[in-house]
Amino acid sequence: MSVKQISVFIENKKGKLAETTRFIAEHNINLKALSIADTQDYGILRIICDDTAAAQKALSDGGYITLVNDVLATAISDKPGSLATILEVLSEANVSVEYTYAFLSNKAGAYMIFRVDDNQSAAAALAGAGIKTVNENELF
Repeated sequence: MSVKQISVFIENKKGKLAETTRFIAEHNINLKALSIADTQDYGILRIICDDTAAAQKALSDGGYITLVNDVLATAISDKPGSLATILEVLSEANVSVEYTYAFLSNKAGAYMIFRVDDNQSAAAALAGAGIKTVNENELF
């Protein structure tokens, strides 16, 4: 199972993140999770929302450069070592983690998002360890 994530490329200049999030709000896109990574010249805003297709269309029509990726999501318990356990399972399965981020949900507590080099192998390894991946419907 995977979740659709939109990466939005924005200039790393004062006010651009505010401008982008205002654009998103004005187009009735409800952000469910986000992460931002930056370099000196640009940033990558990674978002998960309740209607990926509509959000991607609005952003593209608005002149934003976007990319949609499949990422894995899994619930994570609020105890020491939970993340380490997931990462160890992925490592033992020879799955490379490109990045990860967390968010809270009123549905089931905390979730982790994982961008990995092989979603199928990662999902199989996690399932084998009793760690369930979830899709958008289960997230929201």
